[in-house]
Amino acid sequence: MVILDHIKDHVKKKRAWFRQKGEPQVSHHLTENTIAFLDAKDRNDALEHLVQTLYQSGKIQNPATFYHAILGREKIVSTGIGMGVAIPHAKIPGVSSFSIALGIQKGAGIEWKSLDRAPVRLIFMIVGPDNEQEKYLGILSMVTDLVRNETLRATLPTMKSASQVCRLLVKHEMSKDLQLSHFRCDY
Repeated sequence: MVILDHIKDHVKKKRAWFRQKGEPQVSHHLTENTIAFLDAKDRNDALEHLVQTLYQSGKIQNPATFYHAILGREKIVSTGIGMGVAIPHAKIPGVSSFSIALGIQKGAGIEWKSLDRAPVRLIFMIVGPDNEQEKYLGILSMVTDLVRNETLRATLPTMKSASQVCRLLVKHEMSKDLQLSHFRCDY
């Protein structure tokens, strides 16, 4: 019991530290209804599907505006970061908080003009307010850190439900001693 109490105390201290620092966590911005299993024929099809996912979950008000912002961002440089992952992102007016949609491409990956030319199977789409640059960069950094985990990248495409995805992400974040008090996935 002493060891469990020590572990619980350590986790509480870590959570307090993250709350104090205001560190963004992927889990704070992702919900089960923003996780989509895709069978997209190309990049634009996947982008459109994830924009609609954010719209239907009430995270964005104007899907056309966001879709055009995402396409504009892709024209600057591909958001395919390599390792089978893309992180399309844009800040737009009228959005009050950050949200993430996760698209998991089933079957063959999508051609994305990725840095390593590998097809994309995991798409983390980020939307946020246009006036919070520091938090925006923090969230991009957290997603990038998350997808560096090779086991996580290999396991996500095998998931069958949004709740399985949430449990996997919780497990991963717990292993990193990250704050979980606001994780909104229901299971």
